[in-house]
Amino acid sequence: MAEGMTYTIYDYDILTQAEVYGKALVDLGRDNKNIVVLTADLMRSNKTAEFASTYPERFFNVGIAEQNLFGMAAGLARAGKIPFASTFAAFASMRACEQVRTDIAYNNIPVKIVATHSGLSMGTGGPTHFATEDLAIMRSMANMTVIVPADSIETAKAVSACVDLPGPVYIRIGRGFEPTAYEDEKYEYRIGKSVLMRDGHDITVICCGVAVNAALTVSRQIESEGLSVRVVNMHTIKPIDREAVVKASKETRFIITAEEHNIIGGLGSAVAEVLAEEGSGVKLKRLGVPDEYSEIGYPEALYSRYNLDADSMTRVINELRQKGAF
Repeated sequence: MAEGMTYTIYDYDILTQAEVYGKALVDLGRDNKNIVVLTADLMRSNKTAEFASTYPERFFNVGIAEQNLFGMAAGLARAGKIPFASTFAAFASMRACEQVRTDIAYNNIPVKIVATHSGLSMGTGGPTHFATEDLAIMRSMANMTVIVPADSIETAKAVSACVDLPGPVYIRIGRGFEPTAYEDEKYEYRIGKSVLMRDGHDITVICCGVAVNAALTVSRQIESEGLSVRVVNMHTIKPIDREAVVKASKETRFIITAEEHNIIGGLGSAVAEVLAEEGSGVKLKRLGVPDEYSEIGYPEALYSRYNLDADSMTRVINELRQKGAF
C-alpha cells in the first residue's frame, strides 16, 4: 500500500467502501504515475472525484457510455498505463460484457475494474440495477481475477494488491455503509488466499462481501448453544483458495456458502466445483438469491429475505441441525 495514506483506521467506520476506494486511488496515484482512472459519469457515486481533482490529466469521464469506458481502458493499458475503470456492477458486467471479455480479458491486460453498487445494495433501484449475476459472468472469463472485499478495510487492501497484478481484475464493492468485518487492518491480505476469521469444528461458513460480518455474528452467538462455527472469508472468488475449501471439508461436518449473488455461478458454485473435483462427501448448503429476480426493497430487508443477515443465517443453521444435517 502507498506510504503516507491520507486516511487512518478510524476512518473505516465512517467511510463507505467506495469512499475508501477513492482515497486509496489518490494515494496509489501519487506513488505510481502510470495509474489512470476512468468512469462513466459516476465520479460522485463511485467516489473517484477526488482523484479527478488531484490528477485531472489522468482522469477520464467518458459519459454514459460503458462500452467506450472499457474500450478506452484497454487502449490505455496497451499504452503502458494501469487503468482503474469504475461504474455500477450491473453495467460493468452486463452492459459492457463484450468489451470486458474481448478487449480486456481476451488480451489479458491489466485493467482494474472496480464495480460499485453491487449485489442487492441498490435497494429500491430494483433488479435492473441489482448485480446478482456479475460474479458468474466475470469468473467465467479466462484471465480474470475476481475479488469481493468484506468491508472498507479489505477494499483498500484489494485495490492496493491488484496494482501490480499483470492481468485484469474485477473488484466488487457495495453502495453504502456496509458493516465492518475486521477490527483493524493488521492482517495479511493476499489475492487468492482466504482469511480464517473464526475457527470451528462443527460447520464452516464460506462467505464473501456483506455476508462475512453476518457469519461472524452468527459464529459468536451460536457458540453458547454448543455449536462451533468456522468462518472463512473467501474474498477472492477466482482463483479460489482450494486448500481452505478442502481443509473445511475434512475438518467440519457441513459447509454453508453465503453470498450477495445468485446461488448459481458465484461463490457457492465455485466451492461446489472444488468439493466435487476433490471427491468430498461433505454436505453443502448455498445461501444467496435463488433462481429468481429479487424483489425491490431496502438492502437490509433483502438480506433477511435471502438469509444473508445474522438472524436468518442462524435460523437456517438451527433448521439444518434439527434435521440432523450435521
